[in-house]
Amino acid sequence: MTVKWLDLSGPPHLPALYAHAAARRKITSSPLPEQGLRCWVEVEPKALAAFRDVCDLVPSPLLPPTYPHILAFGLQMQLLTAKDFPFPLLGLIHLTNRIRLLRPMGSVTQLRIGVYVHNLQKHPKGATFEVVTQVDDLLGPIWEAESTLLCKGVELPGDLPQINDPAPVALSELTRWYAPADIGRRYAKVSGDYNPIHLSAASAKLFGLPSAIAHGLWIKARTLAALNSQLPAANVEVFVAFKKPVRLPGEVILLSSEAGSSGDFQLNGHDGLVHLIGNWRPVS
Repeated sequence: MTVKWLDLSGPPHLPALYAHAAARRKITSSPLPEQGLRCWVEVEPKALAAFRDVCDLVPSPLLPPTYPHILAFGLQMQLLTAKDFPFPLLGLIHLTNRIRLLRPMGSVTQLRIGVYVHNLQKHPKGATFEVVTQVDDLLGPIWEAESTLLCKGVELPGDLPQINDPAPVALSELTRWYAPADIGRRYAKVSGDYNPIHLSAASAKLFGLPSAIAHGLWIKARTLAALNSQLPAANVEVFVAFKKPVRLPGEVILLSSEAGSSGDFQLNGHDGLVHLIGNWRPVS
């Protein structure tokens, strides 16, 4: 896909975008936009320190592997709330996320973030598409990601794509931790993602949920913090598929294979509940 880039002078203003998201309710038959958004952003030490704290990350000269998601959030919001985007932002379901760390993210103070959408696909419950995020430093590409999102109720022609479930692998418990009731509000402050389903039981119930649920990208960031000693520092791809949400508050259990260039992991709740499955592999 050839992306038509629109270069912005700086990150978008989030409050106005939330107003657009709240007002947009209808699905249209418009195609996915071909235009992507791009701008340079500064890595602010205080904001980075707050992210490390809420995700239980140890101090390091390297940026955390999930931190570019925070820097890209405003651009993603502007793209997904634009008039030509066919689906309402509220109600989209995050199915999978894949990041590729191409080089170590050390001594980074300024990054160029680019986001676009593509790959509209039929799904048993509607349609999926991918939000692609590309990050460059002054030397060139350093990080990239794809997030697969589902919009329920969309009808597309054609056959359903084949989905092959990965074969189970032997994993052992690495650690467990407690996701407190306020983690959704704490992560919202550092990420800008104030989706009501994450903030409190009362706001989540307005959207049909019995309690607040943790942000998927907080779950991934917190999981990678626990896996820090298992993973390579660069030339690594980390994939997760989100299964059952983590209801707040609640305890989760991380299972993992041994440290190495490749590995697998799984985050469970109690009574056999699986919250996510994932793996890390060398970038091909």
